[in-house]
Amino acid sequence: MSLPPSSPTANPELERALVSTFLANVPDAVYFKDRDSRFLATSASMAHMFGGKNTADVIGKTDFDFFKESHARPAFEDEQAIIKTGRPLIGKLEKETWPDGRITWALTSKMPLRDEHDEIIGTFGISKDVTESKQMEFALEKSRRELMDASRLAGMAEVATGVLHNVGNVLNSLNVSATVITAGLRQSKAESLTKVGEMLREHSADLGTYLTQDPKGKLVPGFIESLARHFSEDRARLMKEIESLQKNVDHIKEIVSLQQAYATMAGVVEPLKPAALMEDALRMNSSALIRHDVRVVRDFGIVPPVMAEQAKALQILVNLINNAKYAADEGGRSEKIITLRVAAGAAGRVQLCVQDNGIGIKAENLTKIFQHGFTTKATGHGFGLHSSANAAKEMKGSLCAHSDGPGLGATFILDLPIATGAAAEALAG
Repeated sequence: MSLPPSSPTANPELERALVSTFLANVPDAVYFKDRDSRFLATSASMAHMFGGKNTADVIGKTDFDFFKESHARPAFEDEQAIIKTGRPLIGKLEKETWPDGRITWALTSKMPLRDEHDEIIGTFGISKDVTESKQMEFALEKSRRELMDASRLAGMAEVATGVLHNVGNVLNSLNVSATVITAGLRQSKAESLTKVGEMLREHSADLGTYLTQDPKGKLVPGFIESLARHFSEDRARLMKEIESLQKNVDHIKEIVSLQQAYATMAGVVEPLKPAALMEDALRMNSSALIRHDVRVVRDFGIVPPVMAEQAKALQILVNLINNAKYAADEGGRSEKIITLRVAAGAAGRVQLCVQDNGIGIKAENLTKIFQHGFTTKATGHGFGLHSSANAAKEMKGSLCAHSDGPGLGATFILDLPIATGAAAEALAG
């Protein structure tokens, strides 16, 4: 494209170089359109997105040549409204339906394009592809539905409560990444395009002199280069967060898969390896432990298998590790540590211990923490430890806590009976 006509003193070559450099390097879809919404110019990235070898393959065409009516028509109407009113459209989330049925999502900002007389001659804007972010959102919703289906198949409300409590850890990580992505999109420097356009338009009569001699004008080429670099860095940062979202969604799927496997064995008491139970519980909490920078120490002694229900034992251990993570996080120590210990207990018993070096527990609360509804967390619900204690009793075990006081950490001990018989011997061997 060409910008509005310049005076004889303008430098057309520099003018074209500035625009072409920007459009060739910006990673997002940047476009300029006339009053009929025909493309005057696009970024190279946008031409590639449309399947063109270069921008010439896009010039003169409209959205109707690339998208289905369901997307092209609203986009056209938005642009005509901008041309009519002069009001920009900032940060609109658009669903893009392509002729081959493919669906993508974009965060779009559009602004009026004016000539040297301040007359609107078209529109220009930028679209950032957020398809992967939306897919993560859909995957999360699907995981939630699978979670509830698994709970219904298990046929007990306690399973639903326990699984939701476990998945909450990963949802926190997802929420953090989603917040970072949202903030990054909202803080996009798309409006800087407007400033560049206004600056060039204001000095269209003496553009060459302005860009080569004026102190502010000399900064324009560097500014355009930095803007392109910013878009590239911003894209890389958001892609990193999207990768984090993907990992956490996969982690939720893993939790759901594990829970579904355990749910099919609900009510079945069988010989289980204590160390394996600990490792499964860690897998369900791994993302949160990494995010909170908590170091895990394993101290697994050689003990016989225990007799328990997989689902209930896992529910208890996941809850204990989750609580220990928060306790260590709030303890204020430079190094947050959780120690998982498997050791022999009283005759015929095995102890699975979760110890933290965190905030500790007041003496008067040691007798209350297993009561339904009691919690020391500002946003707690008080059912986690109560449900865990009940589950331990149902397996002929027990759950107890010990702490030397505030700031001195705490230890929770799940005590279970050892397994006996041929099945236990085969598992131990």
